[in-house]
Amino acid sequence: MTTTPTPRPRVAITLGDPAGVGPELIARLLSRRENTDAADIVLISDADELRAAGEDAGLPVAHGDGPGTGLPVLYDNSGARPAGTTDGFERRKATREGGLWALANLAVALDMARDGRVDAILFAPLNKSSLHLAGMTENDELRWFEEVLGVETFTSELNVLPGLWTARVTSHVSIAEVDAGITRDNVVEAGLLLDRVLRGSGLAAPRIGVCALNPHAGESGRFGRHEIDVIGPAVGDLAGHGVDAAGPFPSDTIFLRAKAGDFDGILTMYHDQGQIAMKLMGFDGGVTIAGGLPVPICTPAHGTAFDVVGKGVAATGSVQNAFDLAVAIGGRKAAV
Repeated sequence: MTTTPTPRPRVAITLGDPAGVGPELIARLLSRRENTDAADIVLISDADELRAAGEDAGLPVAHGDGPGTGLPVLYDNSGARPAGTTDGFERRKATREGGLWALANLAVALDMARDGRVDAILFAPLNKSSLHLAGMTENDELRWFEEVLGVETFTSELNVLPGLWTARVTSHVSIAEVDAGITRDNVVEAGLLLDRVLRGSGLAAPRIGVCALNPHAGESGRFGRHEIDVIGPAVGDLAGHGVDAAGPFPSDTIFLRAKAGDFDGILTMYHDQGQIAMKLMGFDGGVTIAGGLPVPICTPAHGTAFDVVGKGVAATGSVQNAFDLAVAIGGRKAAV
């Protein structure tokens, strides 16, 4: 019996905010031959940034200038380097220049994805203050991705640990705004997205647990009726779409059930409801995926870690997991 080989995915990589640990993390990631063998990698950067990344990591960032070298290919984006940064970027601090550079490199990656030149994107940690100083008006990079790519359908950040994925009905909004975002349609859209992305990752029959919004799942309406009037009916709708979803369950116990293996994914109602649990369960290995876009976009779930820049102690578990997911999902996309 013969099998068709899986195409090598093409992955675009950016080094994130130059003030943080992103450049060092990417340098370490690409120092491992098993990573550079796993995909055709395009580095969107310039020689100066790669040199600085290698200095932080204590090893050079090897790259080629074209295909066929067996090395990551450098897309030289030096023409987009902000004025005044020829001697490097200010480190350990949110700056307009760092935000401009991060957005410029991400814009190239999105163009490559739109044109079908790459199958997935990995970006190192960003700093939202830098992005907003650079002129980004959206609340976060996911909304910016939507704008650049012209996406009008439902999107959500998904957070991933080995064996467990989460998606959110609401994300980067104030707690005061969460209530308005918990609608039956939004819960269904988020649940469908989580199921679709889990299947896209290779899971044939994902099991999804749905969080309640209120304490004790509302306690039969005593603490609010969201579970009775909105979330419970939405779970029924998801079942009608063929999604194996159950709930709503109290959020203070659902992650214990997931840890025991009851669920592959959890749908949360707001940002910290899931993020606190996921970061306690595996801060150094977490991954964030921009779900609902036409291209998989992965990043470490941690931030720019200004406090450890240049110290050689930044953990690579999350960036490795993010790369592995980009390769896996991008490979399936390339095979279609």
